[in-house]
Amino acid sequence: MAEKRKLSRRMSALLWLVGAAIVIGVLIAMHQIAIIYLIATIALVALLLIVAYSDLESIDRQDILGSEAD
Repeated sequence: MAEKRKLSRRMSALLWLVGAAIVIGVLIAMHQIAIIYLIATIALVALLLIVAYSDLESIDRQDILGSEAD
């Protein structure tokens, strides 16, 4: 049997990017610009909510760098 390998972060991001580009391209080709505006607005609101509710004050330099700060 073939091994199941988890996609790397880079490959996962690339697949999301290609998928989004295909969806946007199809919507532009079908002249559905209003739907693109709606999707962009919802995505921006989601991003702003994620940033607003993230607890950035409790993160210190060692959490970001891991064991490299030692």
